[in-house]
Amino acid sequence: MIDFTSYLRPDDGVWWGQAGAEPSVLVDALLDQIASIGPVRAFCGLTWNGRLTRELPDELTVLSYGGLGELRSLSRHGRLDVVPCHYSSLPRMFATRMLPCDVGLLQVSAPDADGMVSLGIGVEYIADALPHARLLLAEINHRMPATRGAPRLALDAFAATVETDRPLLEAVPREPDTVDRAIAEHVAGLIRDADTVQIGVGTLPAAVLEALATHTDLGIHSGMITDGVLDLVEKGVVTGARKEIDRGLVVTGAALGSTSLYDRLADFPVEFRAASYTHAPEVLSRLRSLVSVNSAIEVDLLGQVGAEIRRGVHIGAVGGQVDFSRAASLTGARSVIALRSESGGESTITPVLHGRVVTTARVDVDAVVTEHGVALLTGQTVTERARRLIRIAAPQHQESLHRSLTEQEDLR
Repeated sequence: MIDFTSYLRPDDGVWWGQAGAEPSVLVDALLDQIASIGPVRAFCGLTWNGRLTRELPDELTVLSYGGLGELRSLSRHGRLDVVPCHYSSLPRMFATRMLPCDVGLLQVSAPDADGMVSLGIGVEYIADALPHARLLLAEINHRMPATRGAPRLALDAFAATVETDRPLLEAVPREPDTVDRAIAEHVAGLIRDADTVQIGVGTLPAAVLEALATHTDLGIHSGMITDGVLDLVEKGVVTGARKEIDRGLVVTGAALGSTSLYDRLADFPVEFRAASYTHAPEVLSRLRSLVSVNSAIEVDLLGQVGAEIRRGVHIGAVGGQVDFSRAASLTGARSVIALRSESGGESTITPVLHGRVVTTARVDVDAVVTEHGVALLTGQTVTERARRLIRIAAPQHQESLHRSLTEQEDLR
């Protein structure tokens, strides 16, 4: 195993990949040795590493762009430092050393015939952080696929490596229920043939992808892709034939799904690009057919979206939601926010955001969708927007929302 005391100095900053691309063997070794190193700041994204929750040493400070996966528990216990930011700003924040970037921990593929390794299923912010690290340490996992578009690195780019042969971590959503499917049908009705779709990950996005099965010539340009995307490629629904750029290609920064997804990537026209490409405003503005489909925790009667905080705990992130929503609403086809009308017995359509933090501004949202219908907001007055949102709220909450609207109007 790598001796981190030979490479890390007190007060260094470390970053590593997220989700299935997390080099968990190296992260665990860092946790084992950090008491011998001194204080270290670490940046990571979505993690399923339970040790970061159960055994976080006092010497390690964890930063992230949101509270994803096990980081939610860290947030709940006051141990997570969230850096609110657009995903598109991460490359610049690494370049200016606003984020920890002295040492990079990577999980890469086995070397090819030329001795080059691939970043595999997790390119995204890692590719943008690479040039700014003092040194790189790698877990060479023989089950990490070498992916198209991903940067390739020579073995001498790494100060040290460790070899593994372990399955990549999977993210398989629960089966969509009737509510998810109802929302998905409404969302699918807003997407036209030949549109280019950006969509998130999880159960509801999976249901939306299933509901698109009768569309034709769809394109995909998204921060992450899941099994559902490859299923649509396989069915001939996603062809990318009419995309304005990257025609014929699925463009993404990461893959998040099952082993089947990871194993099939080589057979499909999927290219992995850095966040500086996938989320760049100048790139997204060229996708005139872009439809962004994003989830939320709550939406207020102004149409403002909260997607980060619930009951004082970070459970989400700004992520790429604003990057894609703004591009879709300004220069693309349509920006959609989809959510269930209730959560924990409470309405998700609210007079004001309970989390108090606006993730996506009201002017960047064209449509809000629940299982009860679609609220088209663009071009509507403040009052009409509120009325349309109330109509798609859970029926048992509509009366109280109407009262809130009346009270707000009385104060004007």
